[in-house]
Amino acid sequence: MIENTLAMLLNMPGMMLIIGALAVPLLPSSIRHGYMLAVIAVSVWSVWQMSPDQTMTATLAGIDLILVRAEAITKPFALVFHIAAALNVIYAMHENAKITATAGLAYAGAAIAALFAGDFLTLFIYWELTTFASVFLVLAGNTPRATRAAMRYLLMQVASGVILLAGAIMLWRAGAGFAITALDATTPAGFCILLAFGIKAGFPLLGGWLQDAYPEASPTGSVMLSAFTTKLAIYMLVICFAGFKPLIYIGLAMAIISLFAALLENNLRRVLAIALVNQLGIMVVGIGIGTELALNGVAAHAFASVLYKGLLFMSIGAVFMRTGTDQASALGGLARHMPWTAGFSLIGALSIASMPLFSGFATKALTIGAVAKQGELLVWLGLLFASVGVVLHTALKIPYATFFAPNPKITADEAPLNMRVAMALAAGLCLVIGLYPGALYALLPYEVTYKVWDSGHVLGELQLLAFVALAFTLMVRRGIYPLHADRTIIYTDWLTRRAMPLMVMALGTPMMKIWNSVKERFIQLMLRAIRTSEEASRATGLASGVASTGAAAGIFLAVFALILLIRVFM
Repeated sequence: MIENTLAMLLNMPGMMLIIGALAVPLLPSSIRHGYMLAVIAVSVWSVWQMSPDQTMTATLAGIDLILVRAEAITKPFALVFHIAAALNVIYAMHENAKITATAGLAYAGAAIAALFAGDFLTLFIYWELTTFASVFLVLAGNTPRATRAAMRYLLMQVASGVILLAGAIMLWRAGAGFAITALDATTPAGFCILLAFGIKAGFPLLGGWLQDAYPEASPTGSVMLSAFTTKLAIYMLVICFAGFKPLIYIGLAMAIISLFAALLENNLRRVLAIALVNQLGIMVVGIGIGTELALNGVAAHAFASVLYKGLLFMSIGAVFMRTGTDQASALGGLARHMPWTAGFSLIGALSIASMPLFSGFATKALTIGAVAKQGELLVWLGLLFASVGVVLHTALKIPYATFFAPNPKITADEAPLNMRVAMALAAGLCLVIGLYPGALYALLPYEVTYKVWDSGHVLGELQLLAFVALAFTLMVRRGIYPLHADRTIIYTDWLTRRAMPLMVMALGTPMMKIWNSVKERFIQLMLRAIRTSEEASRATGLASGVASTGAAAGIFLAVFALILLIRVFM
């Protein structure tokens, strides 16, 4: 029985990583990372062998669960999650942090398992496991700011899970069951599930946790965090809400609003976190469009984004490890000290900028083309504006401020070999996708007929990049673009940093007054009951009076203990 259960678990995608993570703290450092890579390799091989219609079901307490269900769009997400997990292991080989390694492998496994979940109860389990595994990566920043950010991160992620579960229960009570399928977002259940996904996808006013927590994690933790949570949310939005038109405008807002904060932000890892919202916004627009071309674009862009965003986080993480800072105002001139890291960072920058021959050009074009084909002119112009912004605040600002801005005083050693290997592999994949996009297109759920290498598209992209680069150069030379200003930017993370504590205090005081009033009234009623029982005892005899009083006192003590417990946990 135990052997059959274990075999079933190991046949569930992602479960091999989750179970394998349990052994990580027990292994010596000499074999730990090799073991983790071997587990990932076996897992990705088993996923690659799965057919698109493969399922695994089980029954629990009379409820039918779909533990595994593969869709046509699942494979590219599962593949890039495995690639990201392997790159993270290589990138962190210089560390001897058992907790981070364990949490990272379990986090990747939970995200992969969630991709294959066929019902909302199974998804909820993995949804919460990604939360509890990933919070250790924020805590690994090992600073008071990291601890506070981790608690806020945990609060938002758990809230997402609770809302998801509430929506699932409403679906079940309405007779729809727990199966994951296309939903109507205008129903209470559909709205709750959309909201749960929106929190993890970084929707406007809901995504402050992202730029709050990611910069506070350890350098390796930031790389791990950038890969899984948000892309899992994008995948689930595709499955449940493809073609829901309001997502077009939600995504457009994500892509544009993030630009202004990123242009002014001094913390480079926070710039990358905000820029991640920009990229997620483009994907959400594609989900709202909902056509085959758009959904191909979402899957392709998510695949490429995991790689080039991970590469950029790797390069800044290496800089942070060597210099002790990720502030643009304190960096510059590192290209002569860290030439390999600078070169890899440029490849990531050119990829996110959608430079022809790099991955972003081959993937983002699908979504932009789908928007144009649908005649959404204003949305197309908005995405064009967002593309200009991401070139300015990420593709140009980060490499320049870190590696090429004048700073003759700074010195640093090149990144460790394992970090350079991880960056080289990620950079190589960015180039392979850009040069030979057909390999990625073959993984997409629908046939790709869109001509990415159209001469007009290529020339238009080159003109856009040339004009943005020219504008950037002129602004820097004239001091218009303040790259080195040391400032604090108020962004949507203010809602969790400041607004939420103030709201809790504002609501908590009257709620505690109400609670105290109810508690006092309840105690008065219990005392009255005791007095009544004493009077009854005098009329019916001493023995019955003792019993009644004892019972009333027992009830009173039990309730009083319960009140104390509630007060402690409140």
